[in-house]
Amino acid sequence: MDKTNHYDLIVIGSGPAGRRGAIQAAKLNKRVLVVERGRRVGGVSVHTGTIPSKTLRETVLNLSGWRERGFYGAAHRAKKNIGAEDLRRRLDITLGHEVDVLEHQFARNGVDTVEGVATFTASHGVSVLSAAGVADYTAEKFLIACGTRPFRPTHIGFDGENIVDSDEILEITRIPRQLVVVGASVIGVEYASIFSALDVKVTIIEPNSVLMPFLDRELADEFLHDLRERGVIVRFGAKVASADVVGPQHCHLKLTDDRELHADMVLFSAGREGATDGLGLDACGLKTDERGRLTVDKASFQTEVPHIYAAGDIVGFPSLASTSMEQGRIAACHAFDAPAQAAPEFFPYGIYSVPEISTIGMNEEQARERGIPYECGVARFRETSRGHIMGISSGFLKMLFALETRRLLGVHIVGEGATELIHIGQAVLNLEGTLDYFVENTFNYPTLAEAYKVAALDAWNRMPKQQPSVQAMKTKLELAAKAVNG
Repeated sequence: MDKTNHYDLIVIGSGPAGRRGAIQAAKLNKRVLVVERGRRVGGVSVHTGTIPSKTLRETVLNLSGWRERGFYGAAHRAKKNIGAEDLRRRLDITLGHEVDVLEHQFARNGVDTVEGVATFTASHGVSVLSAAGVADYTAEKFLIACGTRPFRPTHIGFDGENIVDSDEILEITRIPRQLVVVGASVIGVEYASIFSALDVKVTIIEPNSVLMPFLDRELADEFLHDLRERGVIVRFGAKVASADVVGPQHCHLKLTDDRELHADMVLFSAGREGATDGLGLDACGLKTDERGRLTVDKASFQTEVPHIYAAGDIVGFPSLASTSMEQGRIAACHAFDAPAQAAPEFFPYGIYSVPEISTIGMNEEQARERGIPYECGVARFRETSRGHIMGISSGFLKMLFALETRRLLGVHIVGEGATELIHIGQAVLNLEGTLDYFVENTFNYPTLAEAYKVAALDAWNRMPKQQPSVQAMKTKLELAAKAVNG
């Protein structure tokens, strides 16, 4: 065995799961190699997914003057003529910084990296095809974190310019006048709302009857109302039979109900599939599902082959960069018998649309299904002083509390800063906090976070008053214990 090419852990993919798993293993004094098929490390998250889409969103909001339109009117612009090159400039700078940080982290922790396509040749061996040729490597353990790619059905005439997927949308050289988004997935909704903020006429085609069914219905309805107020057309129950480019900047879509649509650009965003082709999984004894994803033990992220782990989007839900990082860490710890704290039961889900959406815990539909008596509290951002200062006219924060215990069950936010605000609710939820925390504590004023107190008081006003607070019950028990102990 060539010891120079033998590692304790080989990680395939350098996205959130791969990078965190590799660095965690290195901190356990293991020799680690990361294989990345892209030109630079970072994976889908850095180059075509999380970071680019969020950077694009921030660029659009800044250049369009979106956040100031509440004061200065719909015609307000920070920059009058916004082109695709304006959007790309900030993206290139941001991605460069992200890659530099990641490369520095790998170097600082002694993680080796190689650019190329990895293919299993045996249970403990891979070959890596790179520009320099083919090299063989072996390892005691493997972590597959190769991520996913956009699903591209054959009836969609992708050309990379007029009909694009969610990776190619970042490479466009013009801003369309009319954009059709096929699929109201999280990615589709994000891009639809971002381009709407640029005053692009947007139509969303969604085969289901509701928008993002995992969301609290009241939250989804508020977001849908906001989209329609801005002129976005949402066609539910519609399926695309074909989509083709029929002329310069002219796309034609035919729906299964024989309706037709025309636009100068189409974004197809209806699902993703595992990027596992070429991995040679047969050689190591693994199989994927119909979407190319791997099955793992959700506690350890171990596959059916004991020394091979998988984490990130390749293992399916929830397919978030934040959860993927934790999955990679847990997998590396389990692989080398190091203690690892299990991921919390509740984690925040962030949708970087315009406006933002973020949610954690139960929604109303889930509470009813489980038969849990509950009460809701809602605070609309336009009712807060900070909302007035910012010119916010829409959005709200909603909390659910159990009637019997007063415990927080879930937090659901739509509006400016939702993905930041959610962490207050996350902390209270995972620490099994109650309504009383929000009622009895002081929040900075004026802030959007004050909405937590407003929503809590809204719920408190409708909850049974004869029920003592958890803190009151604790105090009563403490006094009783002191009396007994003399």
